[in-house]
Amino acid sequence: MRILLIEDDESLAEVVSKALTEQHYRVETVTDGQTGWEMAEAFEYELILLDVMLPGLDGIRFCQKLRSEHDRPSPSPNSRTPILLMTAQENSTDIVIGLDAGADDYLVKPFDVRELLARVRALLRRAGLERSPLLTWGRLQLDPGSCIVSYNGQVLQLTAKEYGLLELFLRRPQQIFSHNTLIEHLWTLDDIPTDNAIRAHIKGLRKKLKQAGAGDAIATVYGLGYRLREGEMGRKGGGGDEEDKGDKGDKGAVLS
Repeated sequence: MRILLIEDDESLAEVVSKALTEQHYRVETVTDGQTGWEMAEAFEYELILLDVMLPGLDGIRFCQKLRSEHDRPSPSPNSRTPILLMTAQENSTDIVIGLDAGADDYLVKPFDVRELLARVRALLRRAGLERSPLLTWGRLQLDPGSCIVSYNGQVLQLTAKEYGLLELFLRRPQQIFSHNTLIEHLWTLDDIPTDNAIRAHIKGLRKKLKQAGAGDAIATVYGLGYRLREGEMGRKGGGGDEEDKGDKGDKGAVLS
């Protein structure tokens, strides 16, 4: 899930971003309100974490401006996106002003990161965006709550990107994902990968799934991209050819 973090305290932003990233949220961070507004106008997010005291455009005005977009002919893609205000002001009047401006929740600084994560989960749950209790494909299981992947009871050690790829495939088993679509879901704007890097992540995920006994879970659709293989277990045995062909086949394909 994609989160926009607008916070001018770089040390706090780093702590918050790291905590969210470890939970496999995709976080994009900016340090002033105006840049945050431009990001919110251009891209869709599932949640916005917003400091109140910001240069350029403060958090209260940001909330008011974003919520007023809902009544426009072409509203911002985030006019209804949940907003969590982060404020150093514990005064109840300031909190009321923030909520009346359009924020959905608030958190007073300094705060416990565990409370932040709990409030993030609550807001996503309230918006109908909570993570599924368990994603399965045969004996392959991914638990979004604990971020644990296992096959037949054996825990798989995946990188963050391999985990993100697998979660995306399991959530949308019928969809074919092009390179551009994978980038849109799993990478931030300052971390755009090359095609070769994406192939390397796919290859690494395939290898670990096969080593665990899950067979060829990820299929290459030549000229289009990748998808979860139909059927419960994929093809068993001799899977290396599919992996190699998939990677080579992509080199001449145009993925959009």
